[in-house]
Amino acid sequence: MPNIFFERGSHLAAEEELKVEQAYVDDLFTRLDDEVTQANARMQEVMLRVDPSNPDPEALVQRETEYHGLNARLDRLNIAQLGLVFGRIDVETADVENPVPGHPGLERRYIGRMGLLDREDNYRTLLLDWRADQARPFYLATTANPEGVQIRRHLRTRGRQVLGIDDEFLAGEGAGVERSGVGSESALFRAMQQARSGHMRNIVETIQREQDEIIRDTTRGVMVVQGGPGTGKTAVALHRVAYLLYTHRDQLAKSGVLIIGPNRTFLDYISRVLPELGETGVVLATLGEVYPGVSGTAQEPLLAREIKGSLEMVEILREAVKDHQLLPDEPVELRVGSLTLLCDAAMVKSSRTRARRSRQPHNDARKIFNEHLLEQLAQQLAEKIGADPLGGKNLLSRADIDELHDELAAEPAVESLLDELWPELEPTEVLRGLLEDRDAISSAARDYDEETQDALHRDEGSTWAPSDAALLDELAVLIGMPDPEQARVQAESRHREMIEDAQDALDILSGSASTDNDDDQYEAEILSAHDVIDAETLAQRQEVRDIRSTADRAKIDHTWAYGHVIVDEAQELSPMDWRMVMRRSPSRWMTLVGDTAQTGSPAGVDSWHEALAPYVKTRFRHHELTVNYRTPAEIMAVAHKILAVIDPMAQPATAIREAGRHPEQLPVGTDPWEVAARLLAEDAERMVAIIIPDERRQATPPGVDPAISVLGVSEVKGLEFDHVIVVDPLALIEQSPQGWQDLYVAVTRTTQTLTLIGDIPEL
Repeated sequence: MPNIFFERGSHLAAEEELKVEQAYVDDLFTRLDDEVTQANARMQEVMLRVDPSNPDPEALVQRETEYHGLNARLDRLNIAQLGLVFGRIDVETADVENPVPGHPGLERRYIGRMGLLDREDNYRTLLLDWRADQARPFYLATTANPEGVQIRRHLRTRGRQVLGIDDEFLAGEGAGVERSGVGSESALFRAMQQARSGHMRNIVETIQREQDEIIRDTTRGVMVVQGGPGTGKTAVALHRVAYLLYTHRDQLAKSGVLIIGPNRTFLDYISRVLPELGETGVVLATLGEVYPGVSGTAQEPLLAREIKGSLEMVEILREAVKDHQLLPDEPVELRVGSLTLLCDAAMVKSSRTRARRSRQPHNDARKIFNEHLLEQLAQQLAEKIGADPLGGKNLLSRADIDELHDELAAEPAVESLLDELWPELEPTEVLRGLLEDRDAISSAARDYDEETQDALHRDEGSTWAPSDAALLDELAVLIGMPDPEQARVQAESRHREMIEDAQDALDILSGSASTDNDDDQYEAEILSAHDVIDAETLAQRQEVRDIRSTADRAKIDHTWAYGHVIVDEAQELSPMDWRMVMRRSPSRWMTLVGDTAQTGSPAGVDSWHEALAPYVKTRFRHHELTVNYRTPAEIMAVAHKILAVIDPMAQPATAIREAGRHPEQLPVGTDPWEVAARLLAEDAERMVAIIIPDERRQATPPGVDPAISVLGVSEVKGLEFDHVIVVDPLALIEQSPQGWQDLYVAVTRTTQTLTLIGDIPEL
């Protein structure tokens, strides 16, 4: 079949081609504007739907639900304008919806951030969402395997203007010889060469074949995406989220998606990608933020991180909870009326044993403990007041003893004793009480050496560290925290009961109102109890049911089960972190992206099999990304030597471009700010990062160009900069048992140049 572009190009100049595409893009934006206008009009109708003089709770709920749905749609429509359309393919297909003029066997498909239909022409597809199956050939086609695609066109746009077009001829006349590597593809090469900013860009226009296969993988279990620096792991994970939300929207809209990143800087860096892809209802959190109400950011020693991340903490925490289940040193006297009861250690121990054998969490088992101890006290009281003077059987019946049981439960002294012996616990209080008290550590960690116990201790009032979130989550399980959603439902039920009780009282008051007075005389002057109660009840009835988004509800619910969980830099998770994360995904539908060669945590992952075996055994899918799109080959030559120290058997990803500049090595003592200023003077649009050992972390001096960032090595995972200056590589290596991994991460953050201030030993 003849090549369509060549036929048209023979009588249309390049400018005319641009005009044709501009006209099509203009039409798409006109239709998008119409949809925005219609959605805005509908929103106005929704807001005016409820009659303020006669509010109906159900109508309020329906209005709020539709309002939030329309608001989300408007967000997607407005965001889609940022690069609405970026590609086109002419593809052979049996079922042609939009034929190429003069070639009935070819279909023309435009690819963009969202789908648009022609509602006046039998809902004909005008623009394909990039996630649709019909758009997939745009990403998969090559000259070796064209997938039926004759021409793939990349449209370069700014706002609503088409700036240029790039064509690839993949089949038919004019199909070129297969190029040597994807780096020669102009759209991708242009994206790789762009100056970096403070936010990650989406790659929706340049997704490559191996990335597309991961993004659209249908695996409904755990999927591991392993890839070296610059292979696009994070971009693949985020685009996979967008694809899953498109494909499984009904399910995931209800259960939500959680994305866990290594630090808040990283989350800020990626925060615009999903909104630009039209998805906003996703929870982004660091490991230190996964437990609701806590934001763990404090730095802590490596040994403390290693111990707190180890599975031994499960037993230490279990013992810490048990240490709150007390035995009295001496019998406790309880005055009940004129009588005295004794509660001794044997009684408490038997009740404690009964509660522990239930294997229920502490707070749930508290009821069993209280009931058993109250029963013993009731029996003791029954012996005192029901004993037969003649030595016969106790005079009190079982019903009498049950009544004594209930009376004792209401005695303040008894209540106080029960609270003291088996208190209701809260995770944050227990963890603070453990880590800030050497005696508590000595008791709970009595089977561990003094060094371990010293490493766990921290000063009173310390802020939370990232490793604390997993410990709090473990304690929530051991203690038995209430389900927030269940608590909300119970509160709603109590609220309805109160309304019903108030209505009953209202009816009684209305029925007993005086009828002797002249209604006309007193109607305007007397505010009856009916009016007061009805006004209050009416206000309560207007309280709309929970209309928070899925993401908003999930963030504050420690029991929430997400539909899908993404973990970026998953190699940093400790065994305790894995326990916390797995609780968020009981279905085990997860995407884990990382690189074990970049593990910086002392309790992190050395082997995916070892990390995942306790949860899924060997039942997980493994993908490997093999192409480095970010880091120039000259810099990767240094990185590969570092990788060989970390793992001599590792197979590095292939760098597909060269920068034309080799890494620069400067002597120790060189001022990194002067180097950064020089680099910016060469190209003011680029970003420079100065990466230093964590213990030297400092604020950027005043007056320094904002394009220069100074970061500790632990802060740069997942980030990228145009120019990177690594200060004192030897100190980076020596600061941690994972020092070589830290150095590997540092030197691979750059897209253009690398400067080393100081020597790298052994290389």
